[in-house]
Amino acid sequence: MSEGSSLLPLMLFLPFLLVGMREGVHCFEEVNVVNLKKFQWRDVNHVSSCQPQKSRKEKGVTMLEMKHRDYCSGLVKDWNKKLQKHLISDDLRVQSLQSQIKRADSGRTEGFSEAQLPLTSGIKLQTLNYIVTVELGGKNMTVIVDTGSDLTWVQCDPCKSCYGQQDPLFKPSISPSYQSVLCNTSTCQTLQLATGNSGVCGTDQRTCNYFVRYGDGSYTRGELGRERLDLGGTVMEGFVFGCGRNNKGLFGGASGLMGLGRTKLSLVSQTFSKFGGVFSYCLPSSEADASGSLTLGGDSSVYKNSTPISYTRMISHPQLLSFYFLNLTGISIGGVALEAPGFAQGRILIDSGTVITRLKPSVYGALRSEFLKQFSGFPPAPGFSILNTCFNLSEYEEVNIPTIKMHFEGDVQVNVDVSGIFYFVKSDASQVCLAVASLAYEDQVGIIGNFQQKNLRIVYDSKQTRLGFAEEICNFT
Repeated sequence: MSEGSSLLPLMLFLPFLLVGMREGVHCFEEVNVVNLKKFQWRDVNHVSSCQPQKSRKEKGVTMLEMKHRDYCSGLVKDWNKKLQKHLISDDLRVQSLQSQIKRADSGRTEGFSEAQLPLTSGIKLQTLNYIVTVELGGKNMTVIVDTGSDLTWVQCDPCKSCYGQQDPLFKPSISPSYQSVLCNTSTCQTLQLATGNSGVCGTDQRTCNYFVRYGDGSYTRGELGRERLDLGGTVMEGFVFGCGRNNKGLFGGASGLMGLGRTKLSLVSQTFSKFGGVFSYCLPSSEADASGSLTLGGDSSVYKNSTPISYTRMISHPQLLSFYFLNLTGISIGGVALEAPGFAQGRILIDSGTVITRLKPSVYGALRSEFLKQFSGFPPAPGFSILNTCFNLSEYEEVNIPTIKMHFEGDVQVNVDVSGIFYFVKSDASQVCLAVASLAYEDQVGIIGNFQQKNLRIVYDSKQTRLGFAEEICNFT
């Protein structure tokens, strides 16, 4: 989906520039030349079911195919309304994350094999997050990938209250490898750090019950269990997960959630002996046939990156061990560096479960002002939910979009893929909004959402406390 590059030959887009200059469009050094037709939604409402995502082992790594979470949804009657709902949910998640960070900051609240899994867009499961398929107890389970969570869980039968999902419910009663986690065990006690809620004894006074509530009001409640987990051919016996008996929320048609945080209950920690605390992903665009990969393990030779991996320091917070923080030192638009006081406190959270990037008001204000200066001459459009920098492009087939680069500690520069710059509000791509929003307060912590992580290989190396970026056109095949 990355359509253009900086410093394109003048003749390549001279016809558009001539039109643009008549309408007041300015010429800047770094732009993406984009054909809007390539961003029109196609066939997204005609998918009644989905197949499990693929997986494979390569050079000792496990690779899971990754897709947008809405990949398995059926007919959506009002996609515009659905998009608004997603953004409202996204905003609730951001508010919850900010609340957790604020409490923590005030002191009121820690020789490998490899695997690669297919990662796909969740757009057909009616969500803007990403999904993979794993085998739990020999059964396929399609789960949402979330770096901001620790506990992996699926819906279990019998279920007191479950939302609709594509795969059959997991049945622990017929699995010979399933074991309950007992209460008052060290495993049960790890729930406090992983979920914010202590494990409690079940009705039989033996099983360990869990409860997790997410920022958008979604929740899962059930008991902890151990089961055989197969990650694309890499098998882990006794994997600790949540067997959800009471679940509600915007999980689309997914079976549950994969927690890629940093506490002991996360998949990253539980598989440390196999993968060394390293995983990476390449998030695909939201097209139905687009796929990326979740790679477990640190052998970079299996990546398809087109630029070298550049690493920046991962910042740890003693009371927010699950989260991945970085230092954002600057942003440039079309080659023009932004100036804003918010860069002085550059800590920012990178999160696969947040959709739209949030910036401090001073940083967002500078970004919006410079973007409007460079992307000028186009009719404005009404704001859309949390997005307030919108344009009416109904009269255009091709536009020049200024590049956006994020700069991190260690002189690391990351180009935002062109598919992550605009949020397309209309199915025909006629109305778009800048896919970045402002936080409410200057003292809040910015978040890099998954919309701005597309078509990048992002490497999480917990062992060396670093995070790497490289450009890569996401494709599992």
